[in-house]
Amino acid sequence: MQNRFGIKDFLVLLLLLAILSTQWLAMIQRDRQWPLLQTVADQVRSLEERLAALDARIGQGALTTAGTTASSQSTAAPPVAPASSASWAREGVPISWQPEPGFASDPTKVPGFRVGGEWVEVFEGQPQKLTPYLYADVYGNRVVDRVCESMGTFDPKTMQLVGALADAWQIDPDGEWIRVHINERAKFSDGSPVTSEDVRWTYEDFILNPAIDADRSRSTLADILDKVEVIDDLTVEFKFKDALFTNILIALGEPILPKRYYAQFEAAQINQGTGLLMGSGPYMLEQRVATPADLAAQWTPGQDVVLVRNSNWWVGRAPLERQRFRIIKDDLARLVAYDNNEASMVLPTSPQFNALLRDRADFEKTNYALKWVNMRSGYSFIAWQCGPRGETGRMTPFVDVRVRKAMTLLLDREKMIRDIWDGIGMVAKGPFNPESPASDPSLSPLAFDPAGAALLLTAAGWEDRNKDGVLENAKGEKFEFEYTYATGGEISERIARFVSDAYRKAGIEVTTRPIDWARYQDLLKSRDFDAITLAWSANSPESDPRQTFHSESMAKGRDNFSQWSSPEADMLIEKGRRTMDPETRMLVWHELERTIAEGQPYTFIRVAPWLRLIKRNFGNVRMYKTGLSPEEYFFAGSTSSIKPGT
Repeated sequence: MQNRFGIKDFLVLLLLLAILSTQWLAMIQRDRQWPLLQTVADQVRSLEERLAALDARIGQGALTTAGTTASSQSTAAPPVAPASSASWAREGVPISWQPEPGFASDPTKVPGFRVGGEWVEVFEGQPQKLTPYLYADVYGNRVVDRVCESMGTFDPKTMQLVGALADAWQIDPDGEWIRVHINERAKFSDGSPVTSEDVRWTYEDFILNPAIDADRSRSTLADILDKVEVIDDLTVEFKFKDALFTNILIALGEPILPKRYYAQFEAAQINQGTGLLMGSGPYMLEQRVATPADLAAQWTPGQDVVLVRNSNWWVGRAPLERQRFRIIKDDLARLVAYDNNEASMVLPTSPQFNALLRDRADFEKTNYALKWVNMRSGYSFIAWQCGPRGETGRMTPFVDVRVRKAMTLLLDREKMIRDIWDGIGMVAKGPFNPESPASDPSLSPLAFDPAGAALLLTAAGWEDRNKDGVLENAKGEKFEFEYTYATGGEISERIARFVSDAYRKAGIEVTTRPIDWARYQDLLKSRDFDAITLAWSANSPESDPRQTFHSESMAKGRDNFSQWSSPEADMLIEKGRRTMDPETRMLVWHELERTIAEGQPYTFIRVAPWLRLIKRNFGNVRMYKTGLSPEEYFFAGSTSSIKPGT
């Protein structure tokens, strides 16, 4: 028999040599030679991928010329292959193979790269919980994002949906199911593999479990998801109740939890817990609770949140050893702490940002001053209580759409942006980012118009009947309401003063109600407010408006806390969600934006760019379309000369 040594044998030999080289280097050098180890590991993975591709081509009879090799993966559109190329796939439906996950910008290739160090980030409010799906604010979300991973994610540079835990998926042409394959290398921080049962359990036994206080996530999921079926250890299929454009985000966008960890806790322990957090991401919680017996030692509000590097992160190795989150509620105190090198990053107010660049000529020599609009740029607003308030059931004046519209016309939002935010930002007109195709470019914000507001209020029955300078209705009741806002900063106080002054000039009595951020979620759940101010930000390029503006989302735990009900808006939301063609769907969202503008359940105030101050002794700091990626940062030890990329 003739012994033939072909290209496949040659690649196998190269692979073995690379693996042996990696093991030898690992035995003699650890952190000091991390960049070299990472490079060799990347080469090994590349050889594995090429060999797998070569095997597939040989099996299909596609290799016809000696020396032909598979092309390397990139962040371009994932390749689509016929279902016959994988045993886990449904027949006849193309597979969307995903690029191997990794850093969007490889820190090891940046001059000055080092391993180790601590990143300190400042929170403006106190998170109450860090448990996935139970946290109630952006702070919990920022922590969970660095500990947990979902099946898919948005590429920071292109915003294209790509695989994270998943390495491939199939989508039903009719939109009724999505089959997802998990990367066989994926594992949780305890070293256990991520399996399809973990995925099924996360959705069906955690989020959809009515005994667990995951109301916000469950309210959306229950309306959409029919079933999560385990196909094999690494394949799971999502079946949906209806064909909606959001189905793929539901299947790929939720953090996956390890069943073996969370299943040991009773629902009451999970609900009462504040720091039950475990995932597969680059970091893990330092105060880890291993068993129910350790619950007393979990993280609790008032403590710094400290994350440590996950040594079992299957994607690679995060450069920083630790990431710490401190809580400083006062605007000035946050900036002082940053100036004193007690923080690596802080979110400045707009006036602070402008003042630093104007008054300190050398500020950017030692600091990054970042300002940009990204996927997560949101809008601030005042929500008007359109339904009964709290347990009292009292109806507010804002039940009347004419009153709500008048409240918007009475606020000079251009002046607010000039005086309060030092000119940074733009007047918001609706719930869609003005840079998104979902926003109607022909629609403008309502203009400042006190005279028009007076006419609307008169038509709604509010007049100064006894000439005391205050509006009354036909019953003689004064027009007065309570304005609720979060404590902790000069900006919040200035907004409250501006709002109060504007309405008092129009004959409306305002009682301000400053509330600690920790109590906000309870107020929203109970609907216990007349008017309340806060902000929304997005976590995807296109959001589903059902959660905030559909009448069914008025139910407890859902986010239509203003209790606004509009049959036309409901119809448009359902129509848009079922419109699969993006261009057609955008036209539906344009109609919805106009309907919301007519109803004014919110007075939309300001669309704001992100503002961040970051110390220059951290390298690989980049402004992405999706925001920031601190898992890519490294501590350079001295001021970095690298400018932030885009």
